[in-house]
Amino acid sequence: MSRADDLDLQGQHFTVVGAAGFVGQRLCTTLRARGAQVWAPGRHEAWPWQPPHGHGYVLGHVMYCAGLTADYLARPFDTVQAHVSHLAQVLQHGLAQGTLQSLVYLSSTRLYDGLGYLGEESEAGEDAVLPMDPANPRHLYDLSKGLGESLCHVAGQARARVARLACVYEGPQDADGFLPALLRQVMQARAEGAGQISVQSSPHFTRDYVHLDDVVDALIRIAVQGRAPVYNVASGVNVSNAELFEYLKQRWGCAVQPLLDTRPAPTPRISTERLRTELQWHPRGLLAALDSLWATGQGA
Repeated sequence: MSRADDLDLQGQHFTVVGAAGFVGQRLCTTLRARGAQVWAPGRHEAWPWQPPHGHGYVLGHVMYCAGLTADYLARPFDTVQAHVSHLAQVLQHGLAQGTLQSLVYLSSTRLYDGLGYLGEESEAGEDAVLPMDPANPRHLYDLSKGLGESLCHVAGQARARVARLACVYEGPQDADGFLPALLRQVMQARAEGAGQISVQSSPHFTRDYVHLDDVVDALIRIAVQGRAPVYNVASGVNVSNAELFEYLKQRWGCAVQPLLDTRPAPTPRISTERLRTELQWHPRGLLAALDSLWATGQGA
């Protein structure tokens, strides 16, 4: 597994929008540890932005991490504001002032979900035509992310790039997500001497899981060295709940009983060839990461 440690970030300027979020927090920590000058404007900081004196009054490489995921349906106006309107301000002012060196817009591989009709063996590459339905309430997320992506392409003056992220995780300490909640449930069962748990999910659900550290590594590479307009940031491997449950039974000694038997549409495999070959990025697989988690004692 490679890291972007070979990239010289000493003294480079980064602006992290959405620094309070899961990915944004780790980005700030990593960039500062690598010697970069990082500015994280507050969520409600008014325009025009005035970076602090130590930041040189430049935006530099902008990492646009602002967005909504689980609560986008309950907060539709905030979703559009975060995914599109605020992005438009950053691009417009940053480019007009000449202080924006590059911008990486965090989107999602969820935009490929509608490609499942192509079958289980289908592969989703960055150039795929995305199916979106304005009449589908759940596509508010997809359409807003798609519009944000389009804004990067049309108005980004070749400085804006899109990173489509799969299911990002770190471990049981994560605040949100199916996998962290599952790991916490397994750990609690083991602590109580129970050998089985039940989950409100189906063994047929599949996801592409990518570790937070690998995501941060990819985003830094894309900001500093990226040339393509869109990159998939994923492991490139779909893991079904059935595989995950069997792993937890065999490796962690806890059987998982799914309470649902829903059979969703096939999930396309996310192609990571562009990021692997162009930027020499090699993420770890989910089960290998869980093995490491076990070895450090967090899963014991």
